Amino acid sequence: MEAVFRREIFEGVGLTCVRTQKFKTGVLSMTFVDRLSKETAAKNALLPKVLRRATVRHATMESMEHEMQELFGAEIEPVVRKKGENQLFGLRACFADDFFVGGEKVLDKTASLMGEMLLDPVTFGGRLAGEFVDSERDNLLDEIRAVINDKRQYASLRLAELMCRDEAYGIPRLGSESAAKRITAASLTKHYRDRLASSPMEIVYCGSAEPVRVEQAVRYALAQMPRTGVRKIEKTDVPEFPEGRRLRRFSEKLDVTQGKLSIGFRLAEPALGAMYAPYMLMNALYGGAVTSKLFENVREKLSLCYYASSAIEKYKGLMIVSSGIEFEKYEESFGEIMRQFDAVRAGDFTDKELEDARRSLITSLRTLGDSPRRTEEFYLDAALTDVPLTPGELARMVSHTTAAQIVSAAGQVRPDTVYFLSGKEADA
Repeated sequence: MEAVFRREIFEGVGLTCVRTQKFKTGVLSMTFVDRLSKETAAKNALLPKVLRRATVRHATMESMEHEMQELFGAEIEPVVRKKGENQLFGLRACFADDFFVGGEKVLDKTASLMGEMLLDPVTFGGRLAGEFVDSERDNLLDEIRAVINDKRQYASLRLAELMCRDEAYGIPRLGSESAAKRITAASLTKHYRDRLASSPMEIVYCGSAEPVRVEQAVRYALAQMPRTGVRKIEKTDVPEFPEGRRLRRFSEKLDVTQGKLSIGFRLAEPALGAMYAPYMLMNALYGGAVTSKLFENVREKLSLCYYASSAIEKYKGLMIVSSGIEFEKYEESFGEIMRQFDAVRAGDFTDKELEDARRSLITSLRTLGDSPRRTEEFYLDAALTDVPLTPGELARMVSHTTAAQIVSAAGQVRPDTVYFLSGKEADA
């Protein structure tokens, strides 16, 4: 059984402690929250990679790795996440839980090392080390360019960019290649100092330590962090769907042998709080589970797609369908994918289909607690909302959601944008 505690420990710094003895590995994340922006997204993505490289006390990678080994093989990784229209960037550590290593204070030492990385990086002439900035910028550029290699992921990302091109959500998680190329040690240092002082921060701990001890460890690690003019976490904008707007269609040709058809829907509101269960069950019925209509009908029975699934972006209020198809089956596949959604919206699903969807969603919520990383992700999500709920509370909401509530939620969903990635020899 886990217990959750939350409080603000510094100005604009929230701490969430999930106390549990279920894991042999503890997790501690320190995450800055910033509004997605074309000007800053690449800098935010690069910053934790540079800070992770070295500190004044551990100025070489060898010294840093030796310290990790002294902490029972602890791992500290840079993380960059996109949640709605907020970009989250920082560090996440996985380490042996104190309870399982004879009371060694691994938590305290790991928190202290993370604080060093964030507050005391190697600098030259007051700037972040140019050597680290240049090499990590090249790595970031490789990561941005590599997105196109996974065509399934690429198609979904292109859909989001086109669908939300006039909204912050349309900005890629890692920023653009052109913006990344312009980053220098001087510009990143200026950005680092500004974000260190003014960006909201969320800290999440999952492990066996008492909350008071976690707070003491984090306070000590971040005691020297400057905080001036801290900004508020901005809510994601969910624009009102324009009445009468026609479905927007985009196509692109690349050297691919399988077409990628992605369809974006807009929900009337974020899938949070009271709307979590109706929207998530609607998605599970439609394409979010192996028992869904897209899987059972479009993929299995009709064999129109190599794969077909849907997923909800709960903060932004979007539902994205991803499918792989033969080029010449575009119209047939698109029509059937839309017919399956119309069936959900009309309440054309059996009691068994609903219970299968319900069971799949509840199982996912209940098994979430089997992974310290997934638990950290869940409670970081909760920290960003005004309606934080535990997995158990969400599971109970799902168990009590009716078919009528699902149909009502589906009735407020509108198809917005279609993106089709085809081969160069195919007619789009």
